[in-house]
Amino acid sequence: MWGYLRGFDTDLFNQLERMRDEMDAAFGARSGMSGIRSVAAGTFPAINIGASPSRVDVYVFAAGVDPKGLDISLQQNLLTLSGERKATLPDDVQLYRNERFDGAFRRVITLPEDVDPEKVQANYRDGVLQVTIERREEVKPRRIEVK
Repeated sequence: MWGYLRGFDTDLFNQLERMRDEMDAAFGARSGMSGIRSVAAGTFPAINIGASPSRVDVYVFAAGVDPKGLDISLQQNLLTLSGERKATLPDDVQLYRNERFDGAFRRVITLPEDVDPEKVQANYRDGVLQVTIERREEVKPRRIEVK
């Protein structure tokens, strides 16, 4: 019945899908966000956070950032990371496409309230900053023996 729309159908919807992808790239896709604290795709630096009963690990994917220029602070349960990634291009180069972030950045991460601000370690290796924050002793789970 609708066979005459077959060519129209495919071409039109492919064009609409392409246009939607371009709009998402230009203005930031919101459909991939999974929580109230998620950020848009392409936010720099990308961060993964893992937690265990004894600590919280924050992995910051910051290739090309000088670790000596990183500023890391923990106040109450807010971890603040800031720094800068500088582009190193010759003056006579004209960019046709630039997808790599350069410039100053700042990320603020809310951590669980039971982290211990006195027990923080930061290590930078192969472009990944790992910040490990221990949990307070009094809130760590402990095994209770039944008598």
